[in-house]
Amino acid sequence: MAAPMSWRRLVHSMYTPAIAGVFTRISDRLFRARDRRGGSSVLLLAPLLAEADPAPRHVSRPAGSAGAQGTDGLCTHFRWMAEHVPAFRVPGAHIHILSSPDQFYQTMKARIKTAKRRVVMASLYLGTGQLEQELVDCMEEALQRSHNNSHTPDLKVSVLLDYTRGSRGQINSRTMLLPLLQRFTSQMRVSLYHTPDLRGLLRLLVPQRFNETIGVQHIKVYLFDDSIIISGANLSDSYFTNRQDRYVLLENCSEVADFFSDLVEAVGDVSLQLQPDDSVTMLEGMVHPYRGNRQDFSVAARDRIMEVMNTAHVRQGLVNSSEDSEDEGEEDTWVFPLVQMKPLGIQVDEQVTQRLLTDAGPDSTVFLTSGYFNLTRAYMRLVLGAGASYRILTASPEVNGFFGAKGVAGAIPAAYIHIAKQFYNQVCRLGQQERIHLHEYHRSQWTFHAKGLWYYLQGQDRPCLTLIGSPNFGYRSVHRDLEAQIAIVTDNEELQSQLQEEQERLYQRSEEVSDSTFERPDRHVKLWVKLVTPLIKNFF
Repeated sequence: MAAPMSWRRLVHSMYTPAIAGVFTRISDRLFRARDRRGGSSVLLLAPLLAEADPAPRHVSRPAGSAGAQGTDGLCTHFRWMAEHVPAFRVPGAHIHILSSPDQFYQTMKARIKTAKRRVVMASLYLGTGQLEQELVDCMEEALQRSHNNSHTPDLKVSVLLDYTRGSRGQINSRTMLLPLLQRFTSQMRVSLYHTPDLRGLLRLLVPQRFNETIGVQHIKVYLFDDSIIISGANLSDSYFTNRQDRYVLLENCSEVADFFSDLVEAVGDVSLQLQPDDSVTMLEGMVHPYRGNRQDFSVAARDRIMEVMNTAHVRQGLVNSSEDSEDEGEEDTWVFPLVQMKPLGIQVDEQVTQRLLTDAGPDSTVFLTSGYFNLTRAYMRLVLGAGASYRILTASPEVNGFFGAKGVAGAIPAAYIHIAKQFYNQVCRLGQQERIHLHEYHRSQWTFHAKGLWYYLQGQDRPCLTLIGSPNFGYRSVHRDLEAQIAIVTDNEELQSQLQEEQERLYQRSEEVSDSTFERPDRHVKLWVKLVTPLIKNFF
């Protein structure tokens, strides 16, 4: 007799990508002009219609790509990244690691107040509390100063948020920014990205609380003239007080700032534009994300965004070629921007991350962290099959952002316990306990949202590379959302020390996972949570 088919395999055998495509096309025609809120929680089963994470193709390790000793060979060791993305050479002394939510918040306020030419803010959403209002007040102060000092004000403020998250509730991100838009219309732009995957019947029925699970604008970039903060933190009070994330300030790095300004502008151009009366419109000639044809929108959006990537790639290639023969001086650090927007056909970050994990041989140690530990199958296969030592840091249930939430969301921390246990058991089955260690972050009255990695070469006590930005290494980051991070490769000892201190500071608040961790009563996972965990892995 044939082996029994699992429920998930049965579902995917019925709901093929072709059927899902037919479903989308039918709903497009029936509901293209409809734009309602509310809906039924039946759409929480939408992940069943999604394709499973495809099995990763084997990536062979190029000869000579691993094994460099010390920092002398860094340029050669990681220069391959420049084949995929623009490469910016900057002084390591201009890069500063911020350590706390309050430092992140105070730095943004100070930089906004003194900005003269541009303020560019890209986030999932802007909160509605007092701290967020103070941030808006800083923008108003800067805009007013620019307006008073010139007949043609120089300061421009551009804010990019996600449409679904930024429009939730009667008081929301849009209402927070409307007074500025109404008062400084010529200086202010608010763009609201709407995923092309939330459309038709899905858009009509999915509850407002859960519509962001389909896909969002998740890039976190905060830019002030020629300085920029890259982070995973949103513009919300908890991220300014007691939600631990990572933040890096690149000071007076004009080329990097120009690139991210252009990137946010490009995403803004394919987004809905907030108007002073709280309506939204598309730029003339741009395909509508959920009323227009999905393929046409994705092609147009991809072309606009890749225009920025390709232009910078060519320009920096020429700049770096001309500088190779010159004295590098203080420019001892490379910055590589990595963008992932798979709904639009852009997967640069995924390609670079896979190559980085593939090349991580026995001569290296990788510290990897994610607030939501949910590696894609491709990443997990590379971690389990690589030679590098891994120390993986994730949130304990109590510091998970969904801990104590109502309804289905309240089960998310337990689902991540189940995911962590599955991974830990797999490590043990493969006999990899000496090479791969799993840690949980603990901190009373705090939540944990840090993500990224630190890369140590053999014999080095400081990391030479870090990834920092918005991606979580999970299904959503790779397949559903718009993401951006940077790879920083540095010879600068002071910057390496900052990165080491950041990594140690986070791991010092952690405990290593062992068999006994999952035997504790508070780590018991109910059967129904285990059953819905595949859905949570795809959508949260």
